[in-house]
Amino acid sequence: MQRKINLLLVLFSLIGGAVGFAAGEIMLHQWLGEMPRLLLMGLYFGVVALSVGLFCLLAEMISPKLNGASWKLRYLSLSWKLLVPATLALLFVVGLVVQLLYQINPGGVKQVKDIVLMIDNSGSMTETDPNNGRFEAAKTLISQMESDKQVAVITFADEPELLQPFIALDNEAAKNEVYDKIDSIVTTSGGTNFDAALKEAMEQIKGKQDPKRGTVAILLSDGMSEVDTSGILSEYVNEQIAVNTVGLSLVDPSGTDLLRSIAGQTGGLYYDVPDAGGLNLAFQQIYDTIDERTLVTERTGMMEHSTYLAIFRVAALLLIGVALGVSLGLVFDNRHLALSFGIGGAVSGLLAGLLLEWGLDGSPVGDAFVRLGAMLLLASVLTLFTWIIPMKENTPRSNRGRRDARRGNASAEGFGGRARDTRSKGF
Repeated sequence: MQRKINLLLVLFSLIGGAVGFAAGEIMLHQWLGEMPRLLLMGLYFGVVALSVGLFCLLAEMISPKLNGASWKLRYLSLSWKLLVPATLALLFVVGLVVQLLYQINPGGVKQVKDIVLMIDNSGSMTETDPNNGRFEAAKTLISQMESDKQVAVITFADEPELLQPFIALDNEAAKNEVYDKIDSIVTTSGGTNFDAALKEAMEQIKGKQDPKRGTVAILLSDGMSEVDTSGILSEYVNEQIAVNTVGLSLVDPSGTDLLRSIAGQTGGLYYDVPDAGGLNLAFQQIYDTIDERTLVTERTGMMEHSTYLAIFRVAALLLIGVALGVSLGLVFDNRHLALSFGIGGAVSGLLAGLLLEWGLDGSPVGDAFVRLGAMLLLASVLTLFTWIIPMKENTPRSNRGRRDARRGNASAEGFGGRARDTRSKGF
């Protein structure tokens, strides 16, 4: 039993982690919101594992301190063949599975997939939003919605008007259909009736074909309504549907108090916008809080502070760390390295998970640095465990017969040390 360490491999694992992080950031920037999250996380961790495995393999090629010279001479070609299936393929499957489980809400809470927009079209809005910026902001929001989302649009004054029933936004044609209906809106001179708008939205929600899909509501107005909404709001509370409200307070700031109350009673958020120019940002902030999450991004929405999901994320990264360690052992076809790296991977995954859970806060730059730190921990800490956990000398099976035949006459070979170089194989 020996304690060994290859400092070059430790250094190269850090480089591999950094390269994998850079590739992962590109994938997040390009595909987050466009690709299903479970596939994205599978690719993310698969590419990180491939990068780490590649650089660790290069380090042992240069200085084979862990596997021995016989591995480099006889089994290096096998390690190259195992590299992609043992790293990219294995971690793709593990990342996909843990992300799939991470997306499941505990306790029967529905994951939000549907959005209902309620847009004030009363006479007071001609003064608050004379250029109809609210409709352009609604179109911009819809353009950013992912392909698995559905949207319904309701305008309201004295009475609500169902502009668009729930429609799946799985192609550009569907989005263009909604845009055309929004462009056809004609402003009115009526009053403002929140109660009627909320009732119409609830009818649409209850009439959905798939009741398992969670819903969030967005109510935009200048807040000038004297209708008592307490009755209808109880239905939203019972259905666990948050109503996020946006108040244009330019004309009458006091009119937004009711909107703030609606959001507070239903678990939603209130956004105060001084003028229509801030509506795009308000809508984007609401959309960003919808319950969509990945293992490497900030958790938002109803489950933002979930203790269960916090523990699950840390446990998932621990499992990914173990899988990464085992994958490196597979690359080298060495069961003793797989054991050492696997135990180290549990520690590195635990540290990476804690860093992600405590460090992510929604800041683009800050979160990128947190992910970088997590990937460096995940990649490097496990490589130190060959020094912490003793490794048993392991003789390749192909050498055992020759070694036994030559035992007692090793000096006749002329390379007595070579017969004892038994550090490489194991699986």
